[in-house]
Amino acid sequence: MKILVIEDDPTVGQYVKRGLEEQRWGVDLVTDGEEGERRAAAEPYDLVVLDLRLPGRSGMEVLHSIRARGFERPVLVLTAQDAVDAKVEAFRAGADDYVTKPFAFEELLARVEALSRRTPTMSAPVLKLADLSVDKNTRTVTRGGEPIELTPKEYTVLEYLMRHAGRVMSRTLITEYAWGYHFDPGTNIVDVVINHLRKKIDTAGAVKLIHTVRGVGYVVRT
Repeated sequence: MKILVIEDDPTVGQYVKRGLEEQRWGVDLVTDGEEGERRAAAEPYDLVVLDLRLPGRSGMEVLHSIRARGFERPVLVLTAQDAVDAKVEAFRAGADDYVTKPFAFEELLARVEALSRRTPTMSAPVLKLADLSVDKNTRTVTRGGEPIELTPKEYTVLEYLMRHAGRVMSRTLITEYAWGYHFDPGTNIVDVVINHLRKKIDTAGAVKLIHTVRGVGYVVRT
């Protein structure tokens, strides 16, 4: 198993790294949020151990970002923040487990082992909802068997919504996934792309699949 530890405290980071390596796991340690996010996106890690208080980008920002970009492996939050609202926010952002500092390494190891035993999520190559299909291998979209021509950004937004079918995705998450974190958050580009998708997918007479949740974002559902 290959593990990424994102922890800015050198003592804690080295302690966790050494302890996990003693279990014969491969461990990389980075000390700031920006580098941690880049490594999680670029390399095939099986699990991430993530501190919340990090320089560069906070752990919560990193968690939101890697989940938005499709990282599906377990994330264990390791932090001194023990308030209930911090835990709730972390779990809602996509954390799989939460361990507070100070901690016993035996407990951390047991949590890591439990997460490692989870069956990896196999992402289906073809995403389907009603008669709408998105083939991730060929990047083709059909509805009712008829092909639909999409621009690259339209495809990216639709594929993201389809991967989270039934879940309301905020404009911020959609923007971050399709255009990157530093894209102007004040733009209405997401609404423009959604409008184009509706015209191409939710044609007259068809069951509407793309829905607006006012004040929150968008969701695809029947």
